Amino acid sequence: MDISEIPVLALAIPSALIAVGWVANTWIRVKHGYPLENSWGKAVYPKNDQAVERVKLLTQENAELRAELGSIKDRMANVERIVTDSGYQLTSEIEQLRDKREAN
Repeated sequence: MDISEIPVLALAIPSALIAVGWVANTWIRVKHGYPLENSWGKAVYPKNDQAVERVKLLTQENAELRAELGSIKDRMANVERIVTDSGYQLTSEIEQLRDKREAN
């Protein structure tokens, strides 16, 4: 190997590694459904009917899950209130509920 070939190899090897890494990164993103990026770093999503339908379904599911999470938070607040209440207050509230049920 001639001494003049060393700078060429010093540039060729890292360039080849960067190219292989870029290809591998793109392949992994496509395989797992992540969006690709354009030259400005913005996400580029595929424009097909399946992708649009999938986004609609995911948006609908997201709204349903958020509503369910809200109701679970309300229930959890009630459970926390009951757990942290003193025994006397809890007993009196239960008795009030029983009285209301008997009155109806």
